[in-house]
Amino acid sequence: MQKTLTNPNASFGSMPVFMTAISTILGAILFLRFGWAVGNVGFLGVITIVIVGHLVTIPTALAVAEIATNQKVQGGGAYFIISRSFGLNIGGSIGIALYLSQAISVAFYIIAFGEAFDAITPYIQLPIAPALFKKIITLIMMGLLSAVVLIRGANIGMKALYVVVGMLFLSIIFFFMGSPTHEDHTFLINTTTSHPKPFFYVFTIIFPAFTGIAAGLGLSGDLKDPKSAIPKGTLWATLIGMIIYVAIAYKLTISASPDELAADQLIMQRIAFWGPIIPIGLAAATLSSAIGSILVAPRTLQAIGFDNILPYPNLNKWLAKGKEKDNDPVNGTIVTIVIAFFFVGIGDVNFVAQIISMFFMVTYGVICLISFLEHFAADPSYRPTFKHNRWYYSLAGTIFSFWLMFQMNLTYALLSLSIMGIIYLIISKYRPERRGLEKLFKGVAFQLSRQIQIFVQRANKEEQQYNWRPFAVCVSADTFERQSAFDLLGWISHKYGFGTYIHYIQGLLNYQTNLESKKTLERLISRAKGRKTRVYIDTIISPSYTSAIAQVIQLSGISGKGSNLILFEFPSDNPASLKNALDNYALFNSCNLDVCFLNTSLKGFGYKKEIHVWIGRHDFYNANLMILLAYIILGHPEWNKGFIKIYSLAPSKDIDGEKKKWLDLIKSGRLPIAPGNVRMVPFNEGANKENIVRKQSHDADLTIIGFSSEDIKNGTERFTQYDGMGNILFVNAYRKKELE
Repeated sequence: MQKTLTNPNASFGSMPVFMTAISTILGAILFLRFGWAVGNVGFLGVITIVIVGHLVTIPTALAVAEIATNQKVQGGGAYFIISRSFGLNIGGSIGIALYLSQAISVAFYIIAFGEAFDAITPYIQLPIAPALFKKIITLIMMGLLSAVVLIRGANIGMKALYVVVGMLFLSIIFFFMGSPTHEDHTFLINTTTSHPKPFFYVFTIIFPAFTGIAAGLGLSGDLKDPKSAIPKGTLWATLIGMIIYVAIAYKLTISASPDELAADQLIMQRIAFWGPIIPIGLAAATLSSAIGSILVAPRTLQAIGFDNILPYPNLNKWLAKGKEKDNDPVNGTIVTIVIAFFFVGIGDVNFVAQIISMFFMVTYGVICLISFLEHFAADPSYRPTFKHNRWYYSLAGTIFSFWLMFQMNLTYALLSLSIMGIIYLIISKYRPERRGLEKLFKGVAFQLSRQIQIFVQRANKEEQQYNWRPFAVCVSADTFERQSAFDLLGWISHKYGFGTYIHYIQGLLNYQTNLESKKTLERLISRAKGRKTRVYIDTIISPSYTSAIAQVIQLSGISGKGSNLILFEFPSDNPASLKNALDNYALFNSCNLDVCFLNTSLKGFGYKKEIHVWIGRHDFYNANLMILLAYIILGHPEWNKGFIKIYSLAPSKDIDGEKKKWLDLIKSGRLPIAPGNVRMVPFNEGANKENIVRKQSHDADLTIIGFSSEDIKNGTERFTQYDGMGNILFVNAYRKKELE
């Protein structure tokens, strides 16, 4: 298999792109359905169709020109662009739909080729019905075209394309030289036939005329310089095609009545200076469009096989295979011919046109979306040399593409999107490693994050007490020994706040420690993926724990705001590791931080069901933060069956008043705590608080206890008197938080 999707002997320039695109634009629709469209929606209506159609195609042409001048567009054209921007799985689902529309287009143009024989069937004696005669003609023509392309490849197809495009333009010139069907005919700007078709139905039938962009782009692998040829060929074909359509709409309107236009699909023949040139032009137009499509479709399929999109490796390899000399996709051409023959057998132009319209509309919308997202992402590596596109052109093209899909035909739109969705699910099942949109959306996410952080920082006045949320940070050197602190930070930051976990590496910053930090970070991120946590993870290299903490608490982190809560963890069997945090307590106070110490035991977090909050007489500042943290932790799915119990330590004489206070606070704060779970515990001076807590909360999955700055003076003693319990979170609030 070749390493690239390009033709090693590529010699095509911008003219083949122009010829392929213009032959599709000025194709079967122009000769067979454009007069019908003018008759059904009037001159203004058809000009509106041309304008609306080009509100999609012009932004797409500009987007194509822009993207093509930023990257080497290999074989596969539109599929290559989409897959390299949105990833292979999404690119593959759209690419398969695009390929099918391109393959069906071959049948569409061959069917239309048969319509040219309507002009001669009245003058010859046929032993069979005219419809069967046309069906035979189309099958014969499909066979001849298939043989030519299979035997001679792209070069003979391109030479034939030059000839038929010449005939196409000659027929258009003769049409403009013609006269009205009636001498007394006057220009009727918006008169329609007596029973006109709906506007968007007509638009759906006409829209394939504007799909030449993808046709020219599909030759990308055979172009000598795609960055130059694609923009020039595509833009010139789009502009010239639009001008010709407007001119022909005017000529049709001043030359025939709406009823004539709607009833006679070869009305141009009656208007032209020499009538027979129109069927010849129709044959040339449809044949040139069929040639363009049969050259482009196999190259899209070859690119799909090259990228191993399909779940069958041998099939991918077979489809990707090209001729040794020029990489011409023979196998892809065979598949395309089979599909085209099937739809030629159906023989319904309108039915085929609607299918084509939907798949092309999705493709155009996605190409515009890629351009818009690239502008928004502001990636320095995105440096297209084509400078005439703007982000709002691409955004408009995206919106119009998807809006028009549903206006044209809701059923077909939903069907086409469903087909692509099913294809995506199948591809993702066999290629799960390629599922993400990270390739393009990481830049968009970066820009959104940057703008939000700047906004939050500028809007961050003195935070009011009632809107507190956790911006928590944890610094630990024991990440790979114990998981509890990381889990707790993940629960705290899951829904209501931000969590930043910093793994501390002791030492001086140098090549070796920097390399170690990168490897550690990769390991941490890999482990975090398995936990599906929303914690931001990083590492810090510092000669001492104190300097590491000092650096961490000064940074804003990803929230765009400074941290307001810092978490430390220590094992119950080694409280000495808590000393580093206690020694730096003055730093936390100086930065107005709430402080939490997590004492982890062998019991861990148990069944993640019961959270006990112990509130003592000296927890004036701590109490509300302790309850808020318990409530926030219950917001995580792992605690979805959990509940909170509040234990309030109070003198016997104050118990009734204290209980009423807590019940009122819970009610006004709308906290999910049942009144029966508010327990008052008599506590008098001299009683052993630790024994009471151990007795009541021995089986709790998490116990939350407050502490004060005074407790720090006694070192680790305050935090090590709860043997046999599960994990305990010690909390000290810098200021009181409001629950209401």
